[in-house]
Amino acid sequence: MSSPSITSNSATVAELYEAFGRGDIATILDRIADDARLEEWADNTAQRAGVGHLQSRRGPQGMAEFLASIADWTVGEFSVLDVIGDGRQIAVEARVAWTLPNGREIADEEMHLWTFDDAGKVTRLRHYVDTAKHIAAATGIDGATR
Repeated sequence: MSSPSITSNSATVAELYEAFGRGDIATILDRIADDARLEEWADNTAQRAGVGHLQSRRGPQGMAEFLASIADWTVGEFSVLDVIGDGRQIAVEARVAWTLPNGREIADEEMHLWTFDDAGKVTRLRHYVDTAKHIAAATGIDGATR
């Protein structure tokens, strides 16, 4: 099998965000490899603080768990500012604003790093975020002090 083209991985990422916007979970899960590593970090302040939506997960089931963890959030803004990259990794710059069920809010500019295998499936996803904002919104604890 030949490697997907640069355009196809960039196009796949764009399709994933479009699917997210329409609530099309099946399309998203179909693009996640069985062994995909989601939010896998050696040391992550938000994970240590117990921020549920940024916990390490695996495969399509893990992606489904992530999506379920944010399903009851109110979207104030979700804008893809740019899709960057070529080859097996694609970076996305996004601006987000959410209201969580606890009434706290997150407004952040994020980078999402998508990694693909030769079959065009997502093998890794990381959200590069302001962890202090996510910790404060999710738990009420200011993560910037550690």
